[in-house]
Amino acid sequence: MSDSTFVPAIFYRDPRAALAWLEKAFGFETIMVIEPADGDVKMSHYEMSFAGRGRIMVGAEWADWSKSPDSVQGANTQNLHVSVENDIDAHCERARTAGATITSEPEDQFYGDRTYSAVDPEGHVWTFGMHVRDVSREEAEQTSGLKIEGWT
Repeated sequence: MSDSTFVPAIFYRDPRAALAWLEKAFGFETIMVIEPADGDVKMSHYEMSFAGRGRIMVGAEWADWSKSPDSVQGANTQNLHVSVENDIDAHCERARTAGATITSEPEDQFYGDRTYSAVDPEGHVWTFGMHVRDVSREEAEQTSGLKIEGWT
């Protein structure tokens, strides 16, 4: 177990297939598998890590409130953002090759990161970002036209 303060949980109709796809497309690694003897996927629990950092929980639609976007006409109530340490453009191509729908191509952002967005086979939206340059709050405000508080 890690000491992460926040650990998102995402739900899939087929969590076992999601594990394989998330490994192939995004480079996640399965770090925990809990499956009941009777094979009831609703009672399974999986955890994945990215580059040895952070973790996500992956599970099935096990309750009325735990749904894959596929089960709710593609609706998402959250987005998962993952920090990539190098070659985000190659990461995007890996995801595309594995079948991800790329909804925004890699692009430099006003706050100093290069990001792209992708949708997995069950409709979860993922954003990947890589820090490419340091930007001051003042520069970010000037570039974006936004008022920014809490910038460190």
